Amino acid sequence: MLKFVVVDDEPLALEILDGYLKRMDHVHSVFLFSNAGDALHHLKDHHADVLLLDIEMPEMTGIQFLKVLPDPPLTVFTTAYRNYAFEGYELGVIDFLLKPISFKRFVQAIDKIREFMALKAQYDHAEELLEDKNNDFIFVKSGVQRIRLQFNEVTHIQGLKDYAIIYTHKEKILLKGSIKAMLDIFPQKRFIRVHKSFIVSINKITRLESSRIVLNGHEIPIGRNFKDDLERALRV
Repeated sequence: MLKFVVVDDEPLALEILDGYLKRMDHVHSVFLFSNAGDALHHLKDHHADVLLLDIEMPEMTGIQFLKVLPDPPLTVFTTAYRNYAFEGYELGVIDFLLKPISFKRFVQAIDKIREFMALKAQYDHAEELLEDKNNDFIFVKSGVQRIRLQFNEVTHIQGLKDYAIIYTHKEKILLKGSIKAMLDIFPQKRFIRVHKSFIVSINKITRLESSRIVLNGHEIPIGRNFKDDLERALRV
């Protein structure tokens, strides 16, 4: 059962999101705020699992709001401005909803949150990656299990809060650890960091655009500081 905080200066947007949440299962509580100050005060004293956050607000932008939270909940940006999507990934948001938000797209965002939490519960005791760089695989240690993970099955890795989500064609594996720690494990000739929050398998890239990579049905943002390294890697 999830606890939600919704912050948006538009009354209609609050009404729509509140209505969507009332149609969802697994919702414990919903707190609605039309200004950032009241929401900040609430979050100082109350736990929230999910934050639905508008960006363009008069008192404080959603980006400024998120930056002042010491330990923000899983956050979904809700905005009418598409150009904020990649900046959201820099801040570790789990999804980005473009207004007007359909109920179908909203459900997808909540499903993504629930999937992350389910993975977190399953792999929260993951202790280490057992590494042998002479092989084409690593063992992922989760509790008493050791899962053999082939490098050629991994499409990309996403950093989210204090975790790394390893994506394969078949499944997702969640590990405790930073995206930077993953760079020390996965072979640098086969994997490259393309964004503050993303590592991709070079061989799995199907399309490259000016600001994003498409692979395995996923759109991965390319950070400005990583473009040159990516272009050099693709020329090799």
